[in-house]
Amino acid sequence: MTAPSGLGTARLASPDLLRSVFRKHAAGVAVITARGSSGPVGFTATSLASVSADPPMLSFGVGTGGSSWPAIAATDHVGVHVLGEHQQELAATFARSGADRFGPGTAWREGPQGVPVLDDVPAWMVCKVVTRVPAGDHRIVLAEVLVGDSTGRGRPLLYHQGRFSRLRD
Repeated sequence: MTAPSGLGTARLASPDLLRSVFRKHAAGVAVITARGSSGPVGFTATSLASVSADPPMLSFGVGTGGSSWPAIAATDHVGVHVLGEHQQELAATFARSGADRFGPGTAWREGPQGVPVLDDVPAWMVCKVVTRVPAGDHRIVLAEVLVGDSTGRGRPLLYHQGRFSRLRD
């Protein structure tokens, strides 16, 4: 079978190919939080996915080289926050290496199971970690939703073409 000529030029698999393909994929933006041994930790994630409705479960990826990984590796509970389009700076703060993520610019409180819960997000959940699956330089965390709230304000923040974006009507 011959491939149609409209496919462009195929490249062998590489980290650059994967990144360039996923720049074409718009993703919702979430912040994952946990209580670490030295205080709260968190990171921006675009890998959040619904896994099961019964029981309610989700997944997200976390890099094993990131500063949040030791806490995520050790904790039983995580916070999952869906960010709104008004929270681009918050998303950038939690994505930036070395940033004071829970400093004066971040409004949060201790939530159920001692998990840091961010204020003013469209939706949040506290989840019990079920397992962590090795996946290259990341781990896929599967977690069961215990409690949450989806009544916050705002339309979802998106990540597309290497930058934060908004839905268009």
